Parts: sequence; C-alpha cells; structure tokens
Amino acid sequence: MVVACVGVLTLLGAACAVCAALVVDHRRAQSAADLAALAGAHALSRGEDACAVAAGLASANGSRLLTCAVSATDVRISVEVAGPHWLGQYADVAAVSRAGWT
Repeated sequence: MVVACVGVLTLLGAACAVCAALVVDHRRAQSAADLAALAGAHALSRGEDACAVAAGLASANGSRLLTCAVSATDVRISVEVAGPHWLGQYADVAAVSRAGWT
C-alpha cells in the first residue's frame, strides 16, 4: 500500500511539474511577444523595418518570430518558445501581442 501511494504521489508531482513548466514557458513567450511588438512599433515610428527589429528582439529573448503584420501604425507579433519536452509533452508555446503608436 505504501509503495502504491508513493507511486501515485510521484505521478501527481510530475504532472504538477509539467503544468508549472508550461505556465512559465507561456509567460516567457508572452513577455517576448510584448517586447518584440513594442520594439517593432518603436522602429515603425522611426521609419525602420519593424519586423526585422521585432525578429531580432524575439530571438534575443529566446523565442522564434512566427508572424509579423504591420498596418498603418500597429505591429502585430506572434512568437513561439520551446515548451517542456519531457513526460510526453512535446508542444511549443506561442503568444501574440500588438503595439502601436499615434
């Protein structure tokens, strides 16, 4: 009975660790998307290539730029970071952000 309880607690602990790792990676992806969108909007206001600046900042933050859409004064960014690849979890985490200037 003790061995079974230890096994169940170990499994629950591992599941909680995977969930916590997903939350941390999602926060990291959202931070990278927000920073890249802000940098892209700032570059757009200076007349520079917003997507190139956003891609560089996303890469510097450990993420990969998926999409970059520039409208008149807005930059919409989508980035992806590698999620936890253990215990059968192989999904990467993506986040979207938008920034602009007036």
